[in-house]
Formats: sequence, C-alpha cells, structure tokens
Amino acid sequence: MAVRIRLPGGTLKMKTYRELRARERDRRVPVMKMGSLYFVWWSKSQGQEKPQDNPR
Repeated sequence: MAVRIRLPGGTLKMKTYRELRARERDRRVPVMKMGSLYFVWWSKSQGQEKPQDNPR
C-alpha cells in the first residue's frame, strides 16, 4: 500500500518496488531507495502521466 503525503510543491509517495510505475522505475521522476521502501517525488510542475483534457 502506497502512502501519499501532499505538500505545497507536489506529492511525496512511499512505495515498495512492485508498486512503482514505469516512470518511477525508469527514474524519470526523483526516486530514493531506503531499505525496501522507495520515496518518489511528483512535483506539480511535472503534471500527470495522462494528458489533460483541457489544454491551455
């Protein structure tokens, strides 16, 4: 079960390896491993994996 902590600049997630998404496994977002947990930072400026419906 992943743990999400919402912060002003984005979201910090704590996950096990099997819960990582492809972008996280490929280290296209900041990832730090401590023991068996992975800490993943998704900033608001990186956006979502899916394209948004309302392009500006």
